[in-house]
Amino acid sequence: MSNYDVIVIGSGPGGYVAAVRAAHNGLSCAIVEKDDRLGGTCLLRGCIPTKSMLHSAALVSEIERAKKLGLMKGDVEFDWSVVQKERAKVVTKSAAGVDYLMKSNKIDVPKGFGSLKDANTVTVESDGKKTEHKAKSIVLATGSVPKTIPPFPVDGKRIVTSDEILELESPPKSLMVLGAGAVGTEFASVYGRFGTEVTLVEMMDRPLPIEDVDVSKELHKALRNRKIEERVSTTLEKAEVHKAGVRCTLAGKDGKVETKDVEMLLVAIGRSAVTGGLNLDGLGIEHDADGYIAVDEYQRTNVPNIYAIGDILRTPWLAHVASAQGLLAIDHASGKEARPINYRTIPNCTYCDPEVASVGLTEAKAKEMGYELKVGKFPFSALGKARVIHKTEGFVKVIADAQYDEILGIHMIGPHVTDMLAEGVLALQLETTGEE
Repeated sequence: MSNYDVIVIGSGPGGYVAAVRAAHNGLSCAIVEKDDRLGGTCLLRGCIPTKSMLHSAALVSEIERAKKLGLMKGDVEFDWSVVQKERAKVVTKSAAGVDYLMKSNKIDVPKGFGSLKDANTVTVESDGKKTEHKAKSIVLATGSVPKTIPPFPVDGKRIVTSDEILELESPPKSLMVLGAGAVGTEFASVYGRFGTEVTLVEMMDRPLPIEDVDVSKELHKALRNRKIEERVSTTLEKAEVHKAGVRCTLAGKDGKVETKDVEMLLVAIGRSAVTGGLNLDGLGIEHDADGYIAVDEYQRTNVPNIYAIGDILRTPWLAHVASAQGLLAIDHASGKEARPINYRTIPNCTYCDPEVASVGLTEAKAKEMGYELKVGKFPFSALGKARVIHKTEGFVKVIADAQYDEILGIHMIGPHVTDMLAEGVLALQLETTGEE
């Protein structure tokens, strides 16, 4: 039996950031992890490896552009095995970095599956053996896994999720992506650049449906220019695996049904909370039918000393949100000043091609809330720097309240917008006006 001030279950960007904050606040801490390596989905199977592949794909695009500018000759070729080795190397080094953070901050790391015995006890099970650890406060940071649905059973070969598609031995000749959210559009961009014939299927009427309508329209044009076939307002009725691939049956909103054969189907329809086995019901912790936990503005569950953060909540499923929630939970548990998160200023970044970035209200949402608006829009096609680098797609759109001139939302699509967005986040946080 070990005793701590804080135990964190889960070592993703919410969990390990919370553990380090606890150590910095002078609290004894342990972090429980069932995986072989620390870092969680984001680092091992999500954001980081995906961005490594996106970077490689972007370089392919740049080389193609260099060829058009007369800076090189010959065919553009790539070695997929090296692309995959680079992805694996980035993940390994990043995981080692988290491990170092735990050691340097004297944070214990019991390995195994963690569950709640009671409000102050965590049971860790590994290889059939159980150990118990006591804590004054517990932070649940168990994350999420790709969502799957029965009609499209994942076999890891023909029907895959974002986990399996990271480790393919070679790019498929053809790929259907079910879901045009962040994950779907990013992988469509990656494999499209590596020569795969991509079909992107979305049940809603536009790609990236959580973004501003103008952004979705611009992305639609960009995907078409990249020869990515986009099917919106379309449902995948059936997916039949056969020797050569997957036969997909699609139904449009007009009722028209057609079939399309592809080598592989990527199911990118969202993620599911990993809360099964935590013993939430045993402790009476409030959660919905899908396992998402209810918390207050300080990340506390209805059991006051148990906190929950990250993808197991109905807040945006983003790494930086989980990190911010982890800091908030630990500061509150430490008795320090804790300021609730303003979700209106949470940045969204999608690393498709072209990139998409936004913060604040969309134009439609602002109107729905009753604001009278001023909207400004500037196209990259009118910008000298964009012409110089031959990336003129996209725009910056700024939405402001007409009465007080306060900036309500900033929406961008185009080159480097995920880097530019930080200034927009600061503008909203400081209640900046259009004039300023």
